[in-house]
Amino acid sequence: MSYILIPIAVVLMVMTVITLVRGIAAFLQSTREDLDRPEGSGPSAMQLRQNHLMFRRILFQAAAILVVALLMFANKQ
Repeated sequence: MSYILIPIAVVLMVMTVITLVRGIAAFLQSTREDLDRPEGSGPSAMQLRQNHLMFRRILFQAAAILVVALLMFANKQ
């Protein structure tokens, strides 16, 4: 079982890092755009993208933690 879970955990960890980097890139792009936006105009497209990427990162991270917990439980028995 661990032969299956270890690659899954690695893939989820890599996806977490990729999503984090993409979110940071979106954050850096949105700061330039937000300086020129009028106040009270609502969230920009980049801010919505940041929110989406943050949510995806949290999901990948939670899935990776769950897989690692399953690995620890499987190795304990």
